[in-house]
Amino acid sequence: MRDLLAGDRVDQYELTEFLARSGMASIFKAIDHRTGATVALKVPHLQYESDIAFYQRFEREEKIGQRLDHPNVVRVLVPEKKSRMYLVMEFAEGRSLRTLMKEHQRMSTVDALGITKQICSALVYLHAHGIVHRDLKPDNVIVAKDGTIKLLDFGIAMDESARRLTWFGLSTAGGTPDYMAPEQVRGRRGDVRTDIYALGTLLYEMLTGELPFVAGSGHAMMRTKVNEDPRPPHEVFGEIDPKLEEIILRAIERSPRERYATAKEMLEDLEDPSRVVIRDRTPRAGRPMFGRLRIPSRVVGPGLLVVVIGGLLLLTLAMGRPSPRPVAPAPASGEASQRGPSR
Repeated sequence: MRDLLAGDRVDQYELTEFLARSGMASIFKAIDHRTGATVALKVPHLQYESDIAFYQRFEREEKIGQRLDHPNVVRVLVPEKKSRMYLVMEFAEGRSLRTLMKEHQRMSTVDALGITKQICSALVYLHAHGIVHRDLKPDNVIVAKDGTIKLLDFGIAMDESARRLTWFGLSTAGGTPDYMAPEQVRGRRGDVRTDIYALGTLLYEMLTGELPFVAGSGHAMMRTKVNEDPRPPHEVFGEIDPKLEEIILRAIERSPRERYATAKEMLEDLEDPSRVVIRDRTPRAGRPMFGRLRIPSRVVGPGLLVVVIGGLLLLTLAMGRPSPRPVAPAPASGEASQRGPSR
């Protein structure tokens, strides 16, 4: 067995064109000789086909995709038989959002909102079916010529209905640093608000041409997300509407509790920004050092223990020390002779 190439045939599919390659798989355009339809095949690189954890992840992606049916989510198809590992998807004609963003320093508000609303609609559907995408980024969004978007790649998605399968043998931290939510950075599973954070980051980038955080490396980016607030979009691009900025900032709050609770709530604000109430964020610049700073437990735990033990020792020593005896005042001159001899 070898890696497949354009021109090869596997089962009912003839690979006609190589489309893309990632670290773990290649994507081909193909013809389904059973139906005559044009499809896309995602084929893992040969070295991963014997990896049990990768197989489970790939199988999970296929099962999740075959459950979904939404105009903004790429459909995963069911082949008659499979002689090796691959995933069959509808062929989405268009370009990735990443490609479009490279062509435009900043996208127009109309185009950015049109794309964001469709992605948000897809998230409303996914979350209603217990699916958290967890890797929303420009590379996983296809934009057709008519502006319709297709969301794809459920490789690290979380399926609420099959958690054991979802998490067995896999790291809980996953995603792309630029779009990962702070809770993902901390290694938590995340929930629907994780996708909301990524979507807010996408909208920020489409409108400003930059990301909310600037760092020299992926690790630096993740540290910054955990400990700092993002730059307000108007500091990057001054012409952004304040209500739209509020939507973005609410979506990318560090604390999940302060974000939109659901994609439906965010979509409602995107559809009618006039209903948005702008929060007062001015006190943030001067908040106390420990107001919202997340101090790692591995630092807080030992440090706090040392302080407590030290305090207890000092208290013990103070309680065990004998109280000093009161000292009588010295008698005035001549007072001793007037008292007479002591008995």
